[in-house]
Amino acid sequence: MAEGYPPIPESLPVQFRAAMRRLAASVGIVVAMGEHGPVGIAATSVTSLTVDPPAVLICVNRAASLHAHLDPTTPLSVNLLARSQQDVSAAFGGGLPHDQRFTVGNWQTGTNGLPAVVAAQANLNCVIDAMLAYGTHSIVIARVLDITLSGEVDPLIYQDGRYL
Repeated sequence: MAEGYPPIPESLPVQFRAAMRRLAASVGIVVAMGEHGPVGIAATSVTSLTVDPPAVLICVNRAASLHAHLDPTTPLSVNLLARSQQDVSAAFGGGLPHDQRFTVGNWQTGTNGLPAVVAAQANLNCVIDAMLAYGTHSIVIARVLDITLSGEVDPLIYQDGRYL
């Protein structure tokens, strides 16, 4: 328990998880380069941070395969998925082993040399500016360097363990 904070009731983590399952969110695939090729995860914790400079905030569990490859100045590919790309989300959300994830969906090399999902709502080529550890996660601040937009606005939304 942090000094100055009241004790956390035993039931709070379960209630918090139930409450957060009610929060609908867009799905993104976050990719960095690992020692043996690209590494990626599905994330619903990608949000706009600032427009000056253009930046996004990404929360990454420190136990995630991607986390070991993240440091300030690391290039990232952040792909905001379209509704039709549920298969990509499922593969990167743990549905496939890490070495098979990039076999699902259509990929191309982005301007930063990392894989980008073709026909995603948006592909953001970024570089990590800062990271802050908090609880089980790291808060990653990524500066956006380049953007590709495609198609109509039709995002893949995830809520309560399913796609909407």
